[in-house]
Amino acid sequence: MDIPLSTIAVVGLGTMGTGIAEVLARSGREVIGIDIDDAAARQAVAALEASTARAVRRERITEEERRNILARFRTFSDLQAAADAELVIEVVPETYETKQQVFRELDAVVSPTAILATGTNALSVTRLAAESQHPERVLGLHFFNPAPVMKLVEVVSSVLTAPQAVAAVTELARQLGKEPVAVGDRPGFVADGLLFGYLNQAAAMYEANYASREDIDAAMKLGCGLPMGPLALLDLIGIDTARTVLEAMYRASHDRLHAPAPVLGQLSAAGLTGRKTGRGFYTYAEPGSPNVVPDALTPAQDAGAGAGRTVRSVGVAGSGTMASGIAEVFAKAGYDVVLAARSQEKADTAKGRIAKSLERSVTKGRLTAGARDETLARITASGSLDSFAEVDLAVEAVAEDLLVKQQLFATLDKVCRPGAVLATTTSSLPVVAIARATARPEDVVGMHFFNPAPAMKLVEVVRTVLTADEVHATVREVCVKVRKHPVDCGDRAGFIVNALLFPYLNNAIKMVEEHYATLDDIDAAMKLGGGYPMGPFELLDVVGLDVSLAIEKVLHSEFRDPGLAPAPLLEHLVAAGCLGRKTGRGFREHARR
Repeated sequence: MDIPLSTIAVVGLGTMGTGIAEVLARSGREVIGIDIDDAAARQAVAALEASTARAVRRERITEEERRNILARFRTFSDLQAAADAELVIEVVPETYETKQQVFRELDAVVSPTAILATGTNALSVTRLAAESQHPERVLGLHFFNPAPVMKLVEVVSSVLTAPQAVAAVTELARQLGKEPVAVGDRPGFVADGLLFGYLNQAAAMYEANYASREDIDAAMKLGCGLPMGPLALLDLIGIDTARTVLEAMYRASHDRLHAPAPVLGQLSAAGLTGRKTGRGFYTYAEPGSPNVVPDALTPAQDAGAGAGRTVRSVGVAGSGTMASGIAEVFAKAGYDVVLAARSQEKADTAKGRIAKSLERSVTKGRLTAGARDETLARITASGSLDSFAEVDLAVEAVAEDLLVKQQLFATLDKVCRPGAVLATTTSSLPVVAIARATARPEDVVGMHFFNPAPAMKLVEVVRTVLTADEVHATVREVCVKVRKHPVDCGDRAGFIVNALLFPYLNNAIKMVEEHYATLDDIDAAMKLGGGYPMGPFELLDVVGLDVSLAIEKVLHSEFRDPGLAPAPLLEHLVAAGCLGRKTGRGFREHARR
């Protein structure tokens, strides 16, 4: 099968098929576009004409190159047009019946040496290959949308696929400027296999009324650096498509995390499938439009405005990176800050860390020397919590240990004046258990900053069943004043971000345990195919494997879902002292700092 793959047929000229055809035509291949719908074929030609015209205007190609690209793309309505193709890529609707019919007909049309590729992301490549007279030439070639932009291509082998066919399409992907990742035949492959479980959990979180659609999406964008929130992404993908993928994943895994959230079925049955229909989780200006318009669920701009208590001074308890970062945030915003640690020496060290951080900002031109001095002057370092006697808001940022936090809050209860708001920055512990260590649990709230606090915009505002409305409103107002984006959530393990992030990370570890894909391929797939700023194993090593394991255990204990049980490989690495960057070794080796 040493085939040049210079003539390629694309069957199905929807959005994905049109994008693949454009990539191939731009690379110099002769492209045969086939679709039984003449309107779809005309639209594909028009899309290629429009995109190449933009490229000429932006001086990325010449007018002559544009004419050559357009000449290389021909459209037909009959599969007979694929007779001379050395590779056929099908991207027809995601059903076995439709795809199997295409493969059966292609057997009678193409050369026995031609390679047949399916663009499926949910169906079994092996099952499709079994319908072909030459199953050894059938494989999966999964591009990501939009195909001209996205760099990832998953090359999917079945147990029947010939190595020569895999090698040929892998080389083609490289020549197209893509990053090919070799994977086996299982629903979702790597990128979608991890992505859709996460999207499903987000849909279930929304369905449970745990958080609003806006807060869920903002939390994952601001807390994880993702280009799009999960519910907006489901609308873009198509809620019906997502449900089809999840159904296939669940049939293969029987993992409850893959069982489609009922809301996906309800929206699909109602025809509310996302952007393409103009309404899904959000409402859009018109079908196909990316512009979200207000609807009955859109929160009012002034909701809760002016309902909180006055906050002029803030106490921050702790001496670590998070405590000093939070103190810096408040001081920059003009608040008088008391930074208290277990000793005056530790408090002074923490303030010194803030001074260095502010100096870096001055060096980079982000802060004036005068503003630096004013900010530092607002911070008082103290070796005792007694210095919190007059603060309006006390924020703890000590070790993530329930007993330690309870003891601290019992002290704050005695020290802080009546009416002061008491906030915990816990990322995984029950806020109500901390609140009950005081005689005023109505004044206690969760205020989960993200690390590094001066840079990260997100704060999860966690109210318990005992938190007063006035206290909740106070923290939201303070977040806005310190230029953070508050999102509301209830008091349960993981809140929004960690509850969605860590099952995804855990599933990535399971893929490696099962020898389905390598660390590098999984990281590449999520960065190139999902737009993630870091791959899951890069992120795990940064967060710390011990921290990750602790959060996984809390999630598993809270929700009792077998799919949330920490991956054994994670437990083994932690037991071996391989905790990530901080120890020089985690999933990868790192230079010791």
